[in-house]
Amino acid sequence: MPLVGCLCAVTLGVANSSRAADSARLPNIVFVLADDMGYGDPGCFNSGGKIRTPQLDRLAAAGMRFTDAHSPGAVCVPTRYGIITGRYPFRRPRMPWQRESVIDESRMTIGAMLQQAGYRTECVGKWHLGFNHTSPPDYSRMSGGPLDRGFNHYFGLPHSLDIEPYYYIEDRTAVAAPTERVAASSSDDWSPIQGEFWRAGGLAPGFRHDEVLPQLAERAKQAIARLAGESKPFFLYFALPAPHTPWLPLEPFRGSSAVGMYGDFVQQVDATVGDVLGQLERSGVAGETLVVFSSDNGPVWYPADTDKWKHAAAGPLRGMKGDAWEGGHRVPLIVRWPGHVAAGATSEQLVCQTDLFRTFAEICGVNLPSDAAPDSVSFASALRNEGKSTQPARTQLAMKSSRGFPVLRRQQWKLIVGAGSGGFSKSPTDGKGGANALQLYDLSRDLGEQNNLAEQRPQLAESMLAQWRELERESK
Repeated sequence: MPLVGCLCAVTLGVANSSRAADSARLPNIVFVLADDMGYGDPGCFNSGGKIRTPQLDRLAAAGMRFTDAHSPGAVCVPTRYGIITGRYPFRRPRMPWQRESVIDESRMTIGAMLQQAGYRTECVGKWHLGFNHTSPPDYSRMSGGPLDRGFNHYFGLPHSLDIEPYYYIEDRTAVAAPTERVAASSSDDWSPIQGEFWRAGGLAPGFRHDEVLPQLAERAKQAIARLAGESKPFFLYFALPAPHTPWLPLEPFRGSSAVGMYGDFVQQVDATVGDVLGQLERSGVAGETLVVFSSDNGPVWYPADTDKWKHAAAGPLRGMKGDAWEGGHRVPLIVRWPGHVAAGATSEQLVCQTDLFRTFAEICGVNLPSDAAPDSVSFASALRNEGKSTQPARTQLAMKSSRGFPVLRRQQWKLIVGAGSGGFSKSPTDGKGGANALQLYDLSRDLGEQNNLAEQRPQLAESMLAQWRELERESK
């Protein structure tokens, strides 16, 4: 089966009737969201990295890199919630995705808004925002998923590829119910949550973990070819399940990198993105398509891995997936839009993935309702002006780590409430100082978060803490 590009489409907002009628002039939008790819994995973000990513490098050379872009969460589900709703995920403290949809039916999604703007919207890949399951599950009628949250068509996985049960979904129906069982998998020489890791559990007949990425890639390729022939603009959200575990590089990629099976798998993801770009070109729509590439959070990459492989998956950042430190949520972000975004440009503007919502809305001339995308700030002017915004841009960012540590960014200043990483990384300060321990960093001077200034700048730390508490009160 040919390897194809992973596409993740992002939606925009409610359009007025004149804009909907003018939809032929709107760009197609393809949003590719990698899973657990670190800030330092693409070569275009880390010149000293050991992983070769020629396709992502090519994308960056033809578009704009954002070097201060962040996911709204430090793990899978919160980030996806933030992207699809334009709302900080900490505002919805409970996300029981295992049994129900975590997006309220009444909340406007990026897909629903683009539909009203005249777009055909499709999602391929990892959903991980829940379905409204019955007990026992009825795999023939799965509500609350992509088709009920703004997408015309869906093919993909209910969640990560290391979480059971393992099966494909098309629209609202399982392609085959998970009636069989598979044993757990792991790898020697890696931690329990790295390598060929997946959990034991239900499995659909014929389902193979190593075939998932090429299968999803093929579906994304077919979607582009089909949608390119329609009169409406399209939005394709391709949510890759990789390089999240299990790391399962295909034969052509095994041993291709200097970073073991992880590097091999990242290089397969890079090749997949290249296939997507090729399909856009073959379909004759590359010049009229806005392409966005990013990752949902930081990598699962420990200090021992960096020492062993001499590759810093988080680049110069401290920490990893799940952490309050930058390595948990500062992510690669690349935007290509021929004729609109300067090639080879770089922006240092603070951006959150929630901002895609209002950015797309502005590009499409959409007027959003007052309650839509409350935590989204358009960066469209930065795209048009070689990375420099000509309008008020984002100056602050709020989120929580995987263990619930509040994080507040105010310009170059960053506050973390709690001691240690707040996530997957181990630290000598873990558990010290209690829940009210503060970390304050000046990222303009200390991107690696080594110098805690909370005691030297107590007034600033307390001011930012008060601001965080006000944000929490607003959410209740």
